[in-house]
Amino acid sequence: MWLAAAGTAAGAAPPAGSAPSATTTPAGATSLRSTTVAAATTPAATPAWRPPLSTRGRYVVDADGNRFRMKAANWDGAQGSWSGSGDVADPASHHAGQDSHGIPLGLDRVSLPTLMADFHRLGLNSIRLPFSNEMIRATAPVPDAAVAANPALRGRTPLQVYDAVVAALAADGFAVILNNHTNTTRWCCGVDGNERWNTSQSTRQWADDWVFMARRYRSEPRVAGADLYNEVRRNVWDDPNWGLGDDHDWQAAAQEAGDRILTEANPELLVVIEGINWTGIPVDGFAHGRPTLTPARTLSHALVRSGKLVYSAHFYGYTGPNHSGATGLGETHDPRYQDLSREELHQVLYDQAFFVSAESGKHFTAPVWVSEFGIGSDETGAKPRAWFGNMTDELVAADADFAYWPLVGWEGHDSWAMLRYGPSGTRSGMLDAGDWRGAAWQRLLAGPERTGQVARVPVWQQLNTDHSDFVQSLRARAEGDWDSGARKAACPDGLRLAGLGHTGGRGLCTDTGAGDLRAADGGQTVVRDERFVPGGGDWASGYTKFQCPTGQFLIGYSRRGERVSAALCAPSRTALGTAGRTVWFDRGDNRPAGDLGGDWAYGSYKGQCGADEYAAGIAFTTRVGSRGTPDALLCRRLTP
Repeated sequence: MWLAAAGTAAGAAPPAGSAPSATTTPAGATSLRSTTVAAATTPAATPAWRPPLSTRGRYVVDADGNRFRMKAANWDGAQGSWSGSGDVADPASHHAGQDSHGIPLGLDRVSLPTLMADFHRLGLNSIRLPFSNEMIRATAPVPDAAVAANPALRGRTPLQVYDAVVAALAADGFAVILNNHTNTTRWCCGVDGNERWNTSQSTRQWADDWVFMARRYRSEPRVAGADLYNEVRRNVWDDPNWGLGDDHDWQAAAQEAGDRILTEANPELLVVIEGINWTGIPVDGFAHGRPTLTPARTLSHALVRSGKLVYSAHFYGYTGPNHSGATGLGETHDPRYQDLSREELHQVLYDQAFFVSAESGKHFTAPVWVSEFGIGSDETGAKPRAWFGNMTDELVAADADFAYWPLVGWEGHDSWAMLRYGPSGTRSGMLDAGDWRGAAWQRLLAGPERTGQVARVPVWQQLNTDHSDFVQSLRARAEGDWDSGARKAACPDGLRLAGLGHTGGRGLCTDTGAGDLRAADGGQTVVRDERFVPGGGDWASGYTKFQCPTGQFLIGYSRRGERVSAALCAPSRTALGTAGRTVWFDRGDNRPAGDLGGDWAYGSYKGQCGADEYAAGIAFTTRVGSRGTPDALLCRRLTP
């Protein structure tokens, strides 16, 4: 078939000797100056940071609220290296001739302390550490030869070796981001059984594995994040999607796994959600492309814990916004990223990913981590070299978090690796003055960036009841099913309902102007009738009104079909204002100035209270010709 012939689900593998993990389907800034890496003779100290990590708007911050910019690299190997054909015992059957034996590369050649020192010399503070679901269950010990430079690891299973690597990284001060890279230990990425999180397993098993891994490292606070799945892409028959509610819905699967990690395993982890890497058939005349994070503009994630979401994307010069990366079969006439001018690349990167962090105060606003980019040290082409310089400059300009692919490789095998080690442990690569990539890497490390304290910013989160309940309040969940048989939505704890869509069941949550408004010891009130509408207080004459009791505010809602079924209210920790206004949105948008929250109910009329208001009631009608959808909100001042 054409996909198999092309070599990947979105194109051919990179040139021989290269090692991208498979994107082939897919006022306050300060300057940080580093010594030249090539001249480094002793490890640079990793700047102190205090876990756990969380987010404030577009930035990742540590426990003290200080900016933590993820300056990372991908230490691959534990996800597997077999190419999918040939004798699995023959290194020639493995990517770049490197048999990883299902553990991080280099442990046969270099001791862990030496590796840690070299990682510091590169200026890294974080490591993205891929693994496969197959690795979790492997019971056979790795061959002694695979850990020859680390004899203490002999006799251990791949997972136990992974444990030791995590422990070493954490002890040396690195933030560790666990990355579920593949289902199987076959090299990613193509039509290889790893196209989706559930290609070779069920979504339930995949999420169960994540709970297992997050629990396993819960006692190590420097295990800072869970990168849910790598380069979700098309298989032979079907595309992944973002919001259709079926078995291929990546948006919904990531929401499910992220919430389970935070509720069942480790509430302190960052949850990293990568965009979709490829959809469509890469043939001229057929729809195809790399959606990346573009769907998040209209449908984003609201995890059960705010301040834990990071979005990610991958970029390589030989791929493109509509180019698979293939040569020959599977190649189209679309431009590759390396064919774009600096100005064109800037716009494409913004449109595909950087808008998420650049546009503040939106339901999708979050840090963007470019968790894979890279190029070979032996690259001589003018266009690829220019792309790498432009790409690193764009990462500087965007003050983006980043991770180079890959970190470690074998000398004579993988020209893409930052560090390459010979059989006796000799080292070459980006720490050498002769590696042309070093200049761009140094500009990236030394470029201006936001540092120090990051002020808290208002949070805006989208609710959606498109296909199921969306109760993101853990306190509401603990109260049980508050409207059995209806589809329910509730804001994450610490947020209040600020807006509703006239149709479609979308909502908007925020903490702006008040922070966490909910009383610590209060319960909740389910409102199904007009009992709390006071005499003389008819704010929507002729309409049914579900109004919160005095001193309470809206945190959720439910619906049966499209009809409003109930309102969910919570008591306030402080006195609330009672003066209010009716915000109608049955015939058009009625939102405050400033586009607060962005377009959180795309294609629907929206009603939204102001930043200094809280929502206290929902009005609707079931008269002939109406469907009982929300028509108006009662918005009241936060302060008396």
